This record gives sequence, C-alpha cells and structure tokens, in this order.
Amino acid sequence: MASSAPRQGLAFVYVTTLFFIWGAVTSVNDILLPAVKEIFTLTDTQGFLTQFAFFMAYFVVSLPAAAVDQKLGSARSIILALAIMVLGCLLMPVATHVRSYSIVLVALFVIASGITLLQVAANPLSAVLGPPEKSHFRLVLSQAFNSLGTVVGPYLAAHTLLQGGLFDGGAPTEAKIVESLGRIDVAYYFIAAVIVLLAIFLFTARDRIASAAPNLEAGTGGIGQALGARWALLGAGAIFLYVGAEVSIGSTMVNFLEQPNILAIAAADAGKLVSLYWLGAMIGRFVGSGLLTVVPAGRLLTLVAGVAALLCLTVSQIQGHPAAVIAISIGLFNSIMFPVIFTLTLERSTAPAPATSGLLCMAIVGGALMPLVFAKVADMTASRSTAFLVPMACYILITLFAIAAGRARIVQEADPAVGSH
Repeated sequence: MASSAPRQGLAFVYVTTLFFIWGAVTSVNDILLPAVKEIFTLTDTQGFLTQFAFFMAYFVVSLPAAAVDQKLGSARSIILALAIMVLGCLLMPVATHVRSYSIVLVALFVIASGITLLQVAANPLSAVLGPPEKSHFRLVLSQAFNSLGTVVGPYLAAHTLLQGGLFDGGAPTEAKIVESLGRIDVAYYFIAAVIVLLAIFLFTARDRIASAAPNLEAGTGGIGQALGARWALLGAGAIFLYVGAEVSIGSTMVNFLEQPNILAIAAADAGKLVSLYWLGAMIGRFVGSGLLTVVPAGRLLTLVAGVAALLCLTVSQIQGHPAAVIAISIGLFNSIMFPVIFTLTLERSTAPAPATSGLLCMAIVGGALMPLVFAKVADMTASRSTAFLVPMACYILITLFAIAAGRARIVQEADPAVGSH
C-alpha cells in the first residue's frame, strides 16, 4: 500500500493539471465574446450565442461521455477528450478564414464536448487518487487549480484577442478585420499546441495513471431515477441557476467595464480585469474550504448567495468605479456555490448518487441558457447594468434552496467523486 502512494501522488498531479487546462480554456470565452461581437458586428444576444454553443455541450454530451468513459476507462478517455478539444481549436481558423460566425459556434461546441468528457473522466480520479479521508481536500485543491486556470486564461487572451485590429480605434477597415481574425487564429493555435503537448505527456503516463487509480465502480441507476427524486431536481435547478449567473456576469464583464459610465477603458484593459473576477473565485475556494470545517454548508451557501444577490442589485443601480469593483467582487461569493450545491443535493437526494450526479452535470446547461436571458434584457433595456437583475434573481432562488437544504433531512453520505466547475 505504501508503495502505491507515490504513484497516486504523481497521478494526482497529472489529473490536477487537467483541471487547470479546462478552466483556462473555458474562461477564454469571456474574452472571445467581445472580440467576435466587434468582428461580426453582433448584438449582445447574438454574441452570447458563444456561451450557448459552449455550455449546451454539457447537456448533449454528458450521457454519451459517461458511456465512453465506462468503455475506455479514465486514462484513455482523457486522451480522447484532449484530442476532441484540439479538433475544436483547429476548427476556429477555418471559421475565421471563411468568416463564418456559425462555424465559430460549432468550434466552441466541439471544444466543450471534449471538456465534458474530460470532466467525466477526471473528476472521479481526483477523488480516489489517495487516502479516502482526504478526498475532499484533493477535490478542493483540484478545483483551486481550475480557478487558477480561469484567472490566467482571460489575462493572456486579452493580450491577444482585444488588442490591434478593430480594437485600435477608428473606423473599421478590411485590414483591421483581417488582423483581428488572425489574432483569433493565433490564440487557438496556441491553445491547441498546449493541449497536444499535454496529451503526449499524458499518453506516455496513461498506464501509470490507470494503475494508480483503484477500479472505479460502475455507476448504478440512470438519470431517470433522479428525475423522480425531489432533492435531485431542486439541486439541478440550483446548479442551472448558479452556472447561468456566473457565466452571464463573466461574459458581459469586458463590455460592462469598458462602458463610458463605468470605467471607460479599452477592451484589452477590461479583459485583463476579468481575471480579477475569477481570482476572487479562486481565493474564495481556499477560504471557503476552511470555513466549511466550522460553518454548516447550508448556512454558508445562504450567506454567499444572499450577498451575491445584494451585490447584483447594487450594480444595477449605480455607475462608475464602485459599480466595477462590486461587479468584479461577485466572483468571490460565487466560489463555493457549485461544490456546496452538489454535496447538499447528494446528501438529501433519494436517488442513487451516480444518477443524481449525472442530472447535476446536465444542469450545467444553465451556462448556455441564462446568459441569453441576460443579453436579451440588456438589448431590450439598452443597459447592461439593468441586466444584472437577472443573476440577482438566480442568487435569490439559490438562497431559498440553501435555506431549505439546511432544514431538510440528510438521507445518505455525499459521494466525494462529484463534479467541478
């Protein structure tokens, strides 16, 4: 047993690297959105279709991904997932060459499909690669590196996507459009190259990863069983609302901050500030993991969701630097919501844990749908500030979920091998 510990520790490092990668790739969408809006002259609603295409993959691909993972095993599924992500990245230059926003959306869907399979394969590995009593610590640590990826991704992407070309100011010209399209190519070629290097590295270590992980038991029960469990449905609703609110705010942040009545800064500078939104989430996960040892999960979720709702209301009513600071600070309070909603739901659901977890993963589709509502409100009211009332409503409903969960009876111990976002 002692001899397996070093193998498991090294395998855990490999797997945690994946959390970082998919966090970084996902967060690049927040910078890509204002870039394609400018290039293709899109409304807010049309621009937010990037997030719709990306997060819809969670709904479409979750079940097939689970079947692939069961057939191939975690190590080989990870390699396949990375290959799918590379394919999606290489579709992006095709989209820019023919100047097709539709192909941009297809490329994002393919990338997200790879990430969905990656999450299905990597999350259970993170939980079992080490002593069972430290499984929660490992998940929190992996999630912290996921958050680190969401900090690094927007900062680097802003340097590439939101500078030069159409973002140099002045009237749009053919030369500026070509330069901006070329910057998208550079960004996704770079992402593809990093993923290829990681895939080659993990391919050489695939047997080591497989031998370090105990045999993961096949899940029992389909998602259909979760549809008959009240708390599984409530938890799925909360995940839907949380991911929808988080993605809505992150996606609008660049355009929100660059507005004359907020910070009146260049898009590239606003893009770099998006990293602070995700940095708050990373810090909050470290702090939140400590607080959860002394504060009941339901009570802490009630607090952070309530504060997030209040912050959204405040942003909708004010302007200038205070509005910018408060909007960015919402990330801090988002931090613990996803894992806490997961565990509260698993503890209270009467459906088998695999069935409940599957339904919760599918609910991440909220990241596809709620941002469209946010964008529609922004377009209708001509105010991105007013649109913050949409995530405010989401956080209020999550607060009600947390209060109800705190009063509900626990029917089973939560399975540590839950998802990460």
